[in-house]
Amino acid sequence: MEHSKKILTYKGRVVFEKLRLPYFDGLVPKEYFENEACFVFVNEGEITIKAQTENLHLKKGSGLLAKCMNYFVESNNKQPIKGEGIEVIGLLMYPELVKDLFDFNILKSNHTVNYNLKEIEVNKLLEHYKCSIDILIENPDLADETLIQNKLKEFIILMTKTVNAPSELDFLSAMFKPNFALFEEVIQFNLYSNMPLEELATLCHMSLSSFKRKFKEMYSESPIKYLSKMKIDRAKELLQNKDFRVSDIAYDTGFESLTTFNRSFKSQTGKSPSEYRLNQID
Repeated sequence: MEHSKKILTYKGRVVFEKLRLPYFDGLVPKEYFENEACFVFVNEGEITIKAQTENLHLKKGSGLLAKCMNYFVESNNKQPIKGEGIEVIGLLMYPELVKDLFDFNILKSNHTVNYNLKEIEVNKLLEHYKCSIDILIENPDLADETLIQNKLKEFIILMTKTVNAPSELDFLSAMFKPNFALFEEVIQFNLYSNMPLEELATLCHMSLSSFKRKFKEMYSESPIKYLSKMKIDRAKELLQNKDFRVSDIAYDTGFESLTTFNRSFKSQTGKSPSEYRLNQID
């Protein structure tokens, strides 16, 4: 599957998008970093959404409702068959465009919900809606401003009913109120991930320099030193079980390769993982 992207805009903003890409290694940040909330239909493939303190696994035929916050996308298939890949259709909602759709001010609602990401079952109504958007994306000459406006309004009405929000006003208001996790919660949730510091900083909605400074204040050590120590401490515990393979322990504790794990482990303990295990068993 080759990478391709098709979009439709409204008032100068991307509101509908169809994205096709082959399976990939690593994490890809969400494409837009503004104040938008979104809904994503997964047409093909499987993906994992990695947010501050949750990971959401999405299969073909499912949908994702996401607030206006940072997250990353990970491919679930590390050894894809030739020709396979991921296809999604996305809809983006911006608070400044709401005034063009409904005659209300989202600041007048105090409605909140206890999720940032929510998997949505794509029922017949949503499937029909997705197909109509797909037709417009593939035939942009049909998609004038009035039609796009009506499709956006239709989605908001549909989703308000789907998540049982009191009203369209309350649904939209809740979507633009992310539940930001505490700094420590984000760090502890991602202790054993293989995320680079830049990505951890993004999840915390901070620049890399601000993230490092905040981290040092909280943990009295640099992020690299503290995270490496925590991973090795966890690896020591796992190595005491001889049924766990060293390669699996390396992956489970967030090292990108067995070589990196071996080097880091020996640097901190003076022994290789295998030597450490033998000493513990003896």
